[in-house]
Amino acid sequence: MLEISGQKVTYDKSLDMLVGQFPYNIDITPDGRAALVAHTGNGGRPDGNADPLAIIDLTQEPPRVADYISAGDAPEAFAISPSGKIAGAVLLGGVILPKDHWAYKRNGSLVVLKIDGLKLTKIKEIEVGALPEGIAFSPDGSYMYVSSFFDSDVRVFRVTGTDVSDTGIRIGLPGHPGSMRARAR
Repeated sequence: MLEISGQKVTYDKSLDMLVGQFPYNIDITPDGRAALVAHTGNGGRPDGNADPLAIIDLTQEPPRVADYISAGDAPEAFAISPSGKIAGAVLLGGVILPKDHWAYKRNGSLVVLKIDGLKLTKIKEIEVGALPEGIAFSPDGSYMYVSSFFDSDVRVFRVTGTDVSDTGIRIGLPGHPGSMRARAR
């Protein structure tokens, strides 16, 4: 935790929160009451074992980890919708593992989580491309975009309330998308 007062930034190690290994990303709900942090585990690589998202209660003083939810294997990237009703997390899949490894699979997946205060519920998992590393919502929250590093594309999903469905639209890219961010708030 960093305290920012004007131009002065102070770090207090006693306020550190242990959220897991390799916490690459953090996002805050639109109401500012909770934050999510992905624990990617195994050196930031998939290994076939489940890894959690940490849920931080920002209403407490100081903020603290309130809960965890198992997302699946290696949730490297995730995003919270502009409505704050859902979050999407992309699971890397096992494409970077040897093909004879028990956890090898070419494609990763998109996990859709319903947000209710500090409670997250996994409601859907959708297969996506190989090594998905980026996810973002459209400014109005009606679309979700997931990038696939090895397939060099962005996949478009329709969001209706808490339901997410694949539109079948693929946007080809001239390179490998490694991450993606968008913010409409």
